[in-house]
Amino acid sequence: MDIPLGNDFTLEELLNILDNEPEISEEFGTPDVYITPPNPSILTDEDSGDEEEGGILDNLSGPQLASTAELVFSNNSRIGEFINDHKKTNETIILDKKKKRKILAEKSARRSEPGAWVQGDLQCNNFNPFPVTDYSKFSLYSCVELFELMFTNDIFEHLVSESNKYAMFCNNRDPNITVEELKCFISILIISGYNLLPGKRYYWEDGKDMKNEMVSNAMRRDRFLQISRFIHCADNMNINTKDKMYKLRPLIEKLKVNFLKNFQPYKYLSYDESMIKYYGRHGCKQFLRGKPIRFGYKAWCLTTNFGYLLNFDIYQGKSPNSNTAYEDKYGKAATPLMIMLDDLPDEKKKLSYSIYFDNLFTGFNLLVDLRERGYGGTGTIRDNRIPKSCPISKNSMSKERGEYKSTISREDGLIAVRWVDNSVVSMSSNCHGTEPVSTVRRFSQQQKKFIQVPRPAIIANYNKHMGGVDRMNEDIARYRIGIRGKKWWWPIFTWLLDVAINNAWVLSKKSGRKQGGRPSKSKTSISYSRISDELRYDQMNHWVSEVPNKKRRRCAGDNCKSHVRTITI
Repeated sequence: MDIPLGNDFTLEELLNILDNEPEISEEFGTPDVYITPPNPSILTDEDSGDEEEGGILDNLSGPQLASTAELVFSNNSRIGEFINDHKKTNETIILDKKKKRKILAEKSARRSEPGAWVQGDLQCNNFNPFPVTDYSKFSLYSCVELFELMFTNDIFEHLVSESNKYAMFCNNRDPNITVEELKCFISILIISGYNLLPGKRYYWEDGKDMKNEMVSNAMRRDRFLQISRFIHCADNMNINTKDKMYKLRPLIEKLKVNFLKNFQPYKYLSYDESMIKYYGRHGCKQFLRGKPIRFGYKAWCLTTNFGYLLNFDIYQGKSPNSNTAYEDKYGKAATPLMIMLDDLPDEKKKLSYSIYFDNLFTGFNLLVDLRERGYGGTGTIRDNRIPKSCPISKNSMSKERGEYKSTISREDGLIAVRWVDNSVVSMSSNCHGTEPVSTVRRFSQQQKKFIQVPRPAIIANYNKHMGGVDRMNEDIARYRIGIRGKKWWWPIFTWLLDVAINNAWVLSKKSGRKQGGRPSKSKTSISYSRISDELRYDQMNHWVSEVPNKKRRRCAGDNCKSHVRTITI
């Protein structure tokens, strides 16, 4: 078979190659197939496979088969790099990649190299004081009301409008979905986060070990399946061909506005990547080693250090919202951070935030520009991003735990620090120095006991304030929505619901509102007689009235055998 030159293969072409050239799989092993997202189209991107069990290759849709794809084998070889020349070894491919990374890193270092470096410590008195954060206004909100601050009524109305429109676009009868039905639908999704069953249909099973009375009484199964089939976030007749997330874009933008609107300014922010679990076939799917979720969509997230999500951006390669000037200066990973800071409301943008990030994002040019904007920035930094003019080097450090060296650039207001812990840690900041030096408890293998190790202030502050995105991920993972869907954007849609719930919970916790805690140990009959504050104060006018003809009636409570003469109307 004649194999076309170049790396631009469609998925259909690659599948044909594997079918007609079995010796390729025999020589290199079974490959993984990666496809780019199909071009934005009014046609759906979902395959025809079973929703719960998955599908086979024959279930792929036309747009998926026409998408460009790549085969990656177990030895890290790729079909575009060896298929036309079997003599080209895998080692050559890896060396080429390493050489390319080295060149890019050197260019980045030259681009970001600050002024002269001298030994010393950074004085951090140049930032304006930060106002006290006040969450008291949220203490009067119920849990549902806090969620509706994020997922507002206009979002429900938008989803209802687009879902009904999408049903008719698919030549189906108007389902007449209402806002109340959609709220009930989303409530069932939320329940699936803490009452997880193997499939969505099990919530309506007759078996007592499966059936959920609250779900089955709230909505019929077929109605739930109908809404899940037609739920839609964007107009298929008005698409943005440059935006691979256009099916979710209206919802994403509305949620961003609400997250920023309800964000109470807090000094310490962290910026990191978050993974949205997804094991299907999609070109935006990423693999991140060392993360709790290794496969899925990647989202750049800006959070407070306790997990409130201010802003986010779903990674899709070349984004329609990207800023070329930012990308040339900071790189693709740090560019979303600068765009998110630009999106802050004017009254919140002027505050002196302190932002923490890891070595994927840290660069001297980023720290310098953050300082010029009045923001602090602190992060671990890679060795190839430290300029050669910087006097501290990894080889100059001894192996004694607790030793540290620091150097500053007075011209740019930066500090670079190396500290020996289990290994040498390199950090840079524009707002933290080494003083005051604290101590941290470590176990010494030589002395066979715990010892106190000196720790510079920059390390202590980074450890204290960096983990906001990880905190958010941990909270979401506890009650992540468990009902799955076939559409590629469904995991992102449920993740948006999860982060809205998490933000509402963070506001509730910070406001000092009394939390539910553990279930009560009192008798069931007494618990059933209690009315929640949400029902008492929902302004639905539950007036007490006498029973007509003053006849006794049995109480409607499941565990109550009383006969009463009053009812609520």
